[in-house]
Amino acid sequence: MRVVFMGTPDFAVGTLEALLEAGHEVAAVVTQPDKPKGRGKTLMPTPVKEAALARMIPVLQPKKVREPEFVETLRKIGPDVIVVAAFGQIISKEILEMPRYGCINVHASLLPAYRGAAPIQWAVINGDKESGVTIMRMNEGLDTGDMIDKVVVPLDENETGGSLFDKLSAAGAKLCAEVLEKLENGTAVFEKQPELSTTDYAAMIDKKMGKINWERPAKEIEQLIRGLNPWPSAYTFMKGKSLKLWTASVVYEEREAVPGEIVEIGKEGILVKTGEGLLLIRELQLEGKKRMDTAAFLRGYTVDKGWILGE
Repeated sequence: MRVVFMGTPDFAVGTLEALLEAGHEVAAVVTQPDKPKGRGKTLMPTPVKEAALARMIPVLQPKKVREPEFVETLRKIGPDVIVVAAFGQIISKEILEMPRYGCINVHASLLPAYRGAAPIQWAVINGDKESGVTIMRMNEGLDTGDMIDKVVVPLDENETGGSLFDKLSAAGAKLCAEVLEKLENGTAVFEKQPELSTTDYAAMIDKKMGKINWERPAKEIEQLIRGLNPWPSAYTFMKGKSLKLWTASVVYEEREAVPGEIVEIGKEGILVKTGEGLLLIRELQLEGKKRMDTAAFLRGYTVDKGWILGE
């Protein structure tokens, strides 16, 4: 098949590679414009752009894919199918209807659950036992197109947003290649989605979400820590300094203390009172310092029982 591939982050690279390995002709790759990064504000290419250039595939980076000039360029390429994986722009009806087999999307959830921009993190934050990938034919709605195939991926009890990202990227890549084969040989089956999602909309993640509310149950806080690892990370404050929490565990017991109060300091970590149960902080990162396990941190820093986190 003659394919145009639209994608931006690392998540999408595996799908691009799977399509090439399956023998499809990737005529062009469409990705977001380069963005300035770091102190020097150096323009950095997207992971998908880097992967495409390494394979000598032409790269297009329109600011908006609905621009008439870009639409015309796409029309001249004449794709049989457009494959979209974490691209980051809304695709116009004109483009959706252009390819013979339509636009196929690799979505990192078991639709209709977690429609939206951040299904991976929300599955971890909400404590789900399983996630997965759905391949759908796109329509003008937000992740509401007809489903073609799914794969279920179980979550480990220590699953992070980052580890699930990697699992779903690999699962989605394999599944997408299989779906394109079905489209080509006419065996693909299209299933309409229910109108309503089975979960809340998976809204985009931002840094503000990471601020820990110690009034919440320890289990919820622990899930938030894992879901926002590696980005943007969950955090609190200790004596006015930002403190990122990377790894923690729940202790199902109660102590007389206020939420956020350090109730015990030991070899395994720092034990903090929450709205329900206790949270044992095992790995952390103080503002301006390296990420380290709590035992190593305590060898260099004084922390006292009774301190209140979040202040």
